[in-house]
Amino acid sequence: MSSVANKPHRDTIVCEQAEILCHDAFDGDQYILRIQAPEIAKRALAGSFVHIQCDPSLPMRRPISIMRVDANTGWVELLYKVFGHGTALLAKRQAGEKLDLFGPIGVSFEIHADKTRPLLIGGGVGIPPMIFVADNLKSQKHYTPFVIMGSEVPFPFQTKPSTIMLPGQPDGVIACMPLLEDWGIASRLTSTQGYPGCFDGYVTDLARHYLDALDKDQLKQIEILSCGPTIMLKAVAELAKEYDLPCQVSLEEHMACAVGGCAGCVVEVRTEKGPAMKRVCVDGPVFDAYSVF
Repeated sequence: MSSVANKPHRDTIVCEQAEILCHDAFDGDQYILRIQAPEIAKRALAGSFVHIQCDPSLPMRRPISIMRVDANTGWVELLYKVFGHGTALLAKRQAGEKLDLFGPIGVSFEIHADKTRPLLIGGGVGIPPMIFVADNLKSQKHYTPFVIMGSEVPFPFQTKPSTIMLPGQPDGVIACMPLLEDWGIASRLTSTQGYPGCFDGYVTDLARHYLDALDKDQLKQIEILSCGPTIMLKAVAELAKEYDLPCQVSLEEHMACAVGGCAGCVVEVRTEKGPAMKRVCVDGPVFDAYSVF
């Protein structure tokens, strides 16, 4: 994946009337939505999101991370969970209907050529950007990524035992995401709900098992990329600091305009010139973990 400068990319944003191609429901009020949005598909990068009008009756839009795109055929795939009125209305939309949305918005993850073992950590609705990163890496044999995904509700896919062996994995931790397995990318799943084959604990606990099994040279090839709830991202940042690893995080914040105008999603970020208030929508959502935690 080519490097992207850490700066806003508002010139990439387009508005589209996207047709719903399919809209699949999963346990835990989770949905995978595939839409035909060719202009957004051409511009999207791993970490960017779209701002969707969930229903014509609701003017306020909702930001949803992009999980996958196909720039050739023009589809965009989103994973979301019903949290409130907006996403509840979105969940009722049917194939063939049109959605008003704009995007892609935000600064993407940056993959460095010397960090050949990216460790991707996603929690809940923070899983989609990690799949997007993995999708970009699957054809680049220079990289050996490992994806850890955590959820306290059933995963929005049918898990299966992985055939890709990894160092430091506890006995019985074999559940993976089939899509990543098909790409040849190692993945493991975590939960405290006792799901078969999943690690019983948090994503950071399983990541520590993996990191402890690597030698010094292998650790130098690690960079952590993560998206999920703030409490999880703080724990990931602490883990990265413990092992002296670079770390990028994609923040989750409530947004109104999503294009930097309302400043409703600002967070304090440490910069070379001191603390500064940055907008998660256009200055992020991806930040260096050490600048925000």
